[in-house]
Amino acid sequence: MAARRSSRLLRGLLYTTGAGAVGGAILYTAYRPRDIPGTEAAAVPPPTYGEGGVFRPPRFPQVKSREEQIADLKRSAGTIVKRGPSSWFGGSSTSSKGGPEEEPYDLLIIGGGATGAGIALDAVTRGLKVAVVERDDFSSGTSSKSTKLVHGGVRYLEKAVFNLDYNQYALVVEALRERRYFLDTAPHLSQWLPIMIPIDKWWKAPYFWAGTKFYDFLAGKENIESSYFLTKSKALDAFPMLKKDGLFGALVYYDGAHNDSRMNVSIAMTAALYGATVVSHLEVTALEKDASGKLSGARAKDCILESNGKKAEEFTIKARGIINATGPFTDSIRKLDDSTVEEIVAPSSGVHIILPGFYSPANMGLIDPSTSDGRVIFFLPWQGNTIAGTTDTPTSITRNPVAGEDEIDWILKEIRRYLQPEINVRRGDVLAAWSGIRPLVRDPNASKTEGLVRNHLVTTSPSGLLTCSGGKWTTYRQMAEETVDEAIKQFGLAPKSLTNAPRISGTAVEDEAPLDGTCQTHRVRLVGAHGYSKTLFINLIQHYGVETEVAKYLCTAYGDRAWTVAALCAPTEQRFPVRGIRVSTLYPFVDGEVRYCVRHEYAQTATDVIARRMRLAFLNAQAALEALPKVIDIMSEELHWDAKRKEREWKDGVAFLGSMGLPKGKLTLTRKEVESGRVGKYEDEEYQLYARHDKPDELLESDSKYSSGHNPVMGPESDANK
Repeated sequence: MAARRSSRLLRGLLYTTGAGAVGGAILYTAYRPRDIPGTEAAAVPPPTYGEGGVFRPPRFPQVKSREEQIADLKRSAGTIVKRGPSSWFGGSSTSSKGGPEEEPYDLLIIGGGATGAGIALDAVTRGLKVAVVERDDFSSGTSSKSTKLVHGGVRYLEKAVFNLDYNQYALVVEALRERRYFLDTAPHLSQWLPIMIPIDKWWKAPYFWAGTKFYDFLAGKENIESSYFLTKSKALDAFPMLKKDGLFGALVYYDGAHNDSRMNVSIAMTAALYGATVVSHLEVTALEKDASGKLSGARAKDCILESNGKKAEEFTIKARGIINATGPFTDSIRKLDDSTVEEIVAPSSGVHIILPGFYSPANMGLIDPSTSDGRVIFFLPWQGNTIAGTTDTPTSITRNPVAGEDEIDWILKEIRRYLQPEINVRRGDVLAAWSGIRPLVRDPNASKTEGLVRNHLVTTSPSGLLTCSGGKWTTYRQMAEETVDEAIKQFGLAPKSLTNAPRISGTAVEDEAPLDGTCQTHRVRLVGAHGYSKTLFINLIQHYGVETEVAKYLCTAYGDRAWTVAALCAPTEQRFPVRGIRVSTLYPFVDGEVRYCVRHEYAQTATDVIARRMRLAFLNAQAALEALPKVIDIMSEELHWDAKRKEREWKDGVAFLGSMGLPKGKLTLTRKEVESGRVGKYEDEEYQLYARHDKPDELLESDSKYSSGHNPVMGPESDANK
């Protein structure tokens, strides 16, 4: 009897201990200390005042000038370039044959978007001789027009489970791993973002809870924060704009967000610092083949010479292998190789709109997984404003697609469905709108009955054109790694260690990645990452006297290169801020950025700056129009433009802003009209948005429908008036 009692006691103790251990493990997993990218101290501490109170700013390595890069391209075919005295600023230079023997590149990459720049960085850090050329600007196409998320894709996970689709599942797992690499290699340009899923029925809560927990599980050790449930009151506290009626609660999960075009530019500049030849505004016009029919190079021309009113002569670039990474324009390059080849790209338009920041909390996004027609829509804070999208409709391929009114109206209609009814979602609140072309691809080696693939394809033509197509922003690095692996195999290249790798940090601190000839891009920090920390902006304010908002922005856009940007800002001649003249009073973009982007990021046109470097065109098309004259003037000082080039920049800039949602009535404005403030009707008056011209009063005249002294409840025939 005693033995049975002690056995029962022991069993109970065992169960209690087991339950405690399981509960403790769950609590530890949920609340364990986490290594959150961007919160650790900078690898390179900020410059300090040394002996005698001398401030020693960082001395960052410099990229080659654009002229030098083009000379290197020509040298690959045995052409010697002699620069004239003004050639640094688009002037004359002479070329001659008969000098040294050809110095071909290992790889010539066509396309400077996320994929092309990523391939260049991967290849050059493996010790290969690399060149990347882009017809327009880095990230001028799809790579700058994304949803700004770095994500595995909860919707892809749902499809993978319900359709038992392994390819979708593999895409999610791959993207979740790559998401962490984004945050590790560029913590200044990417960050974690909580995203809310509103729940309208109680029985949906377990469904979404299981889905988000599975999403966390797949991320494994690369995950940062765990998803969690919010009651109705907590959900409304976190997202006050949310409609109360029919709301049961919400699930919150974490994904990454980033500044897409600045990320793209940083990848390209990092590749250039490691020794790649990186040239934008250089168009490939033809591909060259040797006697055996294999590709041996390309013909190209400098588009900037044409912009300066000069004739752009074609020249040859020699390379052992050529990679096509042109996104939606993939088929145009494939047809330069073989005019009879079947097209593999099925372009799809993804429209996004920008709304004022008051439409969403500053640190919480939202996803509607079940719109009226079954599509998914994101509603996210970005750069102080709110981004909403996206659509997914077939389209034709153009360089600057325009967002259609039907698509804009659909997004606004979906937003109204989940915001409080007293919030008037107005068309006039749309500050910018754009369309990005998503290059969905069909495997050319698969049967014609097979559909499009959501992940990427790496294929090689009989003549040796290696094409990387499809994919998504989040997986650009993995796409690049697979492409370079295939190029090494196809073209018989020999990677080697980088023995004298440049110190991107500008200090004695070396990058932790061992550049031994293998792929190390998951550890190679991008330019600006080494000296970045979340408190760097304080050092910037204390030394240069820039505004707090400006300092925070510069650190998140340029990382440790914010020191150089701030130094390039003109003094304001005010007590405070001391430096940094805003190009738009509404946003923290300053004059020093324009100078920095021209000198250190190969910005060649005003559109390069307002769209891909400082993002003003994406945030507010009208504000970008008003800032355009100032940007053109600063660039003119840097690049020595004449009056004709400045006029061309104005026309090209206004035309581009037309594709970013600038109202049609503004497209005909002259520079003089914009500078004088005579811009016709204000955009908000076109939509009757604000009471602009009333004098201060308890009740504004425009808010009252009745004349002063009139009682609306007493008519003129009333007995009280007799």
